[in-house]
Amino acid sequence: MLNYIWAFMILIGVVYASFTGNIEAVSNAALDSAKESVTLCITMLGVMSMWTGLMEIAKTSGLITGAVRRCDHILHYLFPRIPKSHPAREYIATNMIANILGLGWAATPAGLKAMEELAKLETDKKGKAPIAASNEMCTFLILNISSLQLIPVNMIAYRSQYGSPNPAGIIAPAIVATLFSSLMAILFCKIMDHNQK
Repeated sequence: MLNYIWAFMILIGVVYASFTGNIEAVSNAALDSAKESVTLCITMLGVMSMWTGLMEIAKTSGLITGAVRRCDHILHYLFPRIPKSHPAREYIATNMIANILGLGWAATPAGLKAMEELAKLETDKKGKAPIAASNEMCTFLILNISSLQLIPVNMIAYRSQYGSPNPAGIIAPAIVATLFSSLMAILFCKIMDHNQK
C-alpha cells in the first residue's frame, strides 16, 4: 500500500511541476538528493562499522555476557514467563544494551534472533507455531521501539554530516525523551499484560 502512496505522490509532483514550469527544479532536486544520499550512506557506513565493530569486540571479550548477567533482574521483571536459561534472554539483553549505546545497527541482528527464539518458545509451549505474537514478543517489540539511548549515534552522525556546530548537543534531550518513552512503554506493557490475566 505504501508503494502506491509514494508512487502517487511522485506522479502528482512531476505532473504539477510540468504544468507550473518547474520540471527543471524537480530534476535538479532529484539529482542533488541522489548525490546527498550517497554521501550520507558513506558517512553512516563509517560510523556503523566503527560502532558495530566495538560491539563485536565487547561481545568477544565477555563484556556483553557480563552485562547480560547484570540485566537478569530487569529481564525477569520485563519478561517473567521466559525461563532463565532460555537463549532469548541473552538476545534480548544484547539488543537492549546495543540500543542503550545507540547502536541500532548492532541491535537489529540480536533483535531478530530474540524474536526467533520467542517464537520457538511459543511453539514449544503450544506444540504448534504461533499464529499471533505472544505477550513477550509484543513487550520486546515495544521496548525495542521506545529504545532508551544514552548515546544517539545516528543523530550525532546525521548532525555532523549536515554541518551542525555541536553534533553531540542532542545527547541530553535524547536521554530524557528516550527515558520517558521507555518508562511509558514498560507501563503500557505491564498494564496490558495484567489485563490479559
